[in-house]
Amino acid sequence: MHPRSRRAGATAVLAALALTVPVGAAAAASPDDDPAVETAVTEALQEGRSFPSDFWWDESPDDTARARAILRQMTLDEKVNMMHGELNNFFGFYNAPIERVGIPALTMADGTAGVRIANPDVNGKLSTQLPSPLALAATWDGSLAQEYGRLAGDEAHRTGHNVLLGPALDIGRVPQGGRNFEGFGEDPLLSGTMAAAEVRGIQSNPVIADLKHYNVYTQEQNRLIGGNAVLDERTLQEIYTRPFAIAQADGRAGSAMCSFNGVNGVRACENDELLNQVLKQQLGFQGWVMSDYGATPSTVQAVLAGMDQEMPGNFTPDVGPGTCFFCGPLLDAVRAGQVPTSRIDDAVLRILRPMVALGLFDNPPTVSPLPEDANSAFARQVSERASVLLKNDGALPLGGNVGSIAVVGADADVVVQGGGSSLVNPTRTISPLQGIQDRVGAGVTVTHTPGTDPVTSASLLAGPDLVPSDFLTSALGDGAGVRVEYFDSADLSGAPAVDRTEPYVGINGGFYLFEGLNSQSPHFPLQTNEHTASIRWTGTLSAPVSGTYELAATSNGTSTVYLDDQPVLTTGPSGDPAAVTTAPVELTAGQTYALRAEYTNDAPGGTDAGAAFRLGWTPPEPVVTPGVQAAAQAARSAQAAVVVVRDYSSEGGDRPGLDLPNGQAELIRQVAAANPRTIVVLEVGSVVQTSDWDPGVGAVLHNWFGGQEQGAAIAGILFGDVNPSGRLPVSIPVDEASTPVSDPSQYPGEGLDQQFSEGIFVGYRGYVENGITPQYAFGHGLSYTSYEYTNLRTAAVPGPEGGTQLQATVDVRNTGAVAGTETVQVYVGNLPTRRVSSAPVSLAGFGTVELAPGETRAVTVTLSPESLSYWDVDLDEWRTPTGTIPVLVGAASDDIRLTGRLAISDALVR
Repeated sequence: MHPRSRRAGATAVLAALALTVPVGAAAAASPDDDPAVETAVTEALQEGRSFPSDFWWDESPDDTARARAILRQMTLDEKVNMMHGELNNFFGFYNAPIERVGIPALTMADGTAGVRIANPDVNGKLSTQLPSPLALAATWDGSLAQEYGRLAGDEAHRTGHNVLLGPALDIGRVPQGGRNFEGFGEDPLLSGTMAAAEVRGIQSNPVIADLKHYNVYTQEQNRLIGGNAVLDERTLQEIYTRPFAIAQADGRAGSAMCSFNGVNGVRACENDELLNQVLKQQLGFQGWVMSDYGATPSTVQAVLAGMDQEMPGNFTPDVGPGTCFFCGPLLDAVRAGQVPTSRIDDAVLRILRPMVALGLFDNPPTVSPLPEDANSAFARQVSERASVLLKNDGALPLGGNVGSIAVVGADADVVVQGGGSSLVNPTRTISPLQGIQDRVGAGVTVTHTPGTDPVTSASLLAGPDLVPSDFLTSALGDGAGVRVEYFDSADLSGAPAVDRTEPYVGINGGFYLFEGLNSQSPHFPLQTNEHTASIRWTGTLSAPVSGTYELAATSNGTSTVYLDDQPVLTTGPSGDPAAVTTAPVELTAGQTYALRAEYTNDAPGGTDAGAAFRLGWTPPEPVVTPGVQAAAQAARSAQAAVVVVRDYSSEGGDRPGLDLPNGQAELIRQVAAANPRTIVVLEVGSVVQTSDWDPGVGAVLHNWFGGQEQGAAIAGILFGDVNPSGRLPVSIPVDEASTPVSDPSQYPGEGLDQQFSEGIFVGYRGYVENGITPQYAFGHGLSYTSYEYTNLRTAAVPGPEGGTQLQATVDVRNTGAVAGTETVQVYVGNLPTRRVSSAPVSLAGFGTVELAPGETRAVTVTLSPESLSYWDVDLDEWRTPTGTIPVLVGAASDDIRLTGRLAISDALVR
């Protein structure tokens, strides 16, 4: 049950509650009803939402007794050892075994989109690259989420792991957010429901799931230097805590991870309100709280606030207790009386209980073969279900009469995924190009033209598009691009450690280029953090048109750009990789200029900050590159064109904007102008701006980061073998200036403070509340068939473990010619109260149904009581106002097919 209050001793749930729920009822709202009546309504609905389960690990007295028996045998040193990890490069996090009392090691793997294997001796570090969690959310299917978790948990166990560091429940508040692809979107109900199902799947194995990143972790910018979310309590509870509440109530993860950021001025990992009061007391979380990597800010304050384990912990395990906060300093704090031993026992018991109850003692992980064929097939299934057909003007599906297809895109021949700790090494791959080639019939011609330069982490640096390779020639004389020399010296002296040609002038190092975290295009030579103390790029630059160009250098260090040996642009060591310096230069069409760019990695913090430099430009007029012209010509010669575009999304940094990098928007426009049957496939982490090219294309398919068989899934949809059924778990804005968080105080924030001034109006709620029309609304998704909704009715029924549930039922008919899967979305309107503002549209429940052509089925959706409630900040509890609430049923938040009114009556409660 989702606890309704932070206060102990809540009023006993009434034995019975009368609810009248007529469709189209005319009953007036009762915004000022007796609070006691509203309490009764609230409690009955909260009890009714209990998730049915025959067993939850945290309700087993035998396992608790066994864990307590182990705890009694442990010394203080052993207990503290359990409260911090040991740095171990073979695992994401690691906690050493305590063999004297039989406690196994905690061997943890990063795992939001598959298991990231760090040990090279385990399956060659290969695992199933699943579609991203945001793609999974686009299925709106809890059963798929549970199987997704089961598969990931099984692969974790087969590769030597007993903790999987996922799922992530971070709300997609900011469209530019670098880790949006790791979460489940912008709605707390959808996020919590999918996460809970995934947790159940993971923990069906002897593997502990980890809820992260708790709490209010919505952006990468400033995450490591004190970024602070400033928000009111109601927003904290209704939007950001609610997914964790659902996942706890319906999933019962054994662990949670506190985040880097601060919340209202207090770091999340030492925040008593978040950890003790909300997570452990209000939500009833019985597992342990570990820190994110290096996110522990203190010893005494953190442990007393409710953090139970520091990760990665001890950086020097071979030379004593080390310097981590929960190593020697925690022992000292206990001995000094600053931390009671009861708190130590509580933390260790919280670790031991799920270890015992979920099978880590009795079923240790092994290293055994993965069922690669079955798991890869499942990855394809999820990718098919997740793909969202945003637009279709008759361009899809491709019929048997298509004799030639031009596939366009620099990375159309590879599989794309997100960067950071979610990155996995796939067991196999099928790219979009390969998927199309494998699918077409004999005699169909398929060509591939890159069109633009490949994408790397340099696209995360601000500024205009990079100077493309089409207008560069390497000083090494081996074709387009630039010669780049990487030096170990800070002044370009000595022989370069690396000397090669790269397509353009750009590097963005540090976190992005760590081994195993870099999701750059394989068509760009692999960039690393080695040998980047200073860098020199040389070659020639040819101007496509005459006039004044604006050169732009984005740099965190000292740099100079030369044309014909004359300095034209210089930067100083700002330390800010977002700093852009521009300079006008006069160039003549057809003339070639000697180009040299020199960079020193002297940003504050030294080379650990990572080299960051890119050279971009703004020509005096729009320029169509030769690469784009070649792509347009290929499209002109084909009967259909498929343009595959991508971004670079990664942990560690947000995207500087919503534009597609490296001129891909212009690529789409030119190809679409050449061939009216142009289909765009988006392989992007979350959302990109489509409004500047969308009107000219025939169809748009969003595949997200679609997993290792993304190409097969894409081809299946393009040719009509699969009917697309994905629905957006996020809103796609017209542009970055047209969102509910477009004010700079909201994002990226004022200094280190991010003002959550939008309150509860996050995502689609904010678009509707503020009258902002998105390009594509939350819940949107087209199909190759059509559906008719009729006969909306509502009912109050007994909950599975008592209380009352509210349900909406609608008849859905497939009125088209092909079978399909429809997602029925039930929203509610403004709450019947004047005490607080409420959203004009809020997701209250959803369900999917498979329908053959002409088939009609009834779909019943149970409504979430929190969607009918608000968080009362005076009483510290959920409160459901009595009265009449609009019920909106449809295929998207902006595609409402049926409306009704749900009247919650107090007649029999009085």
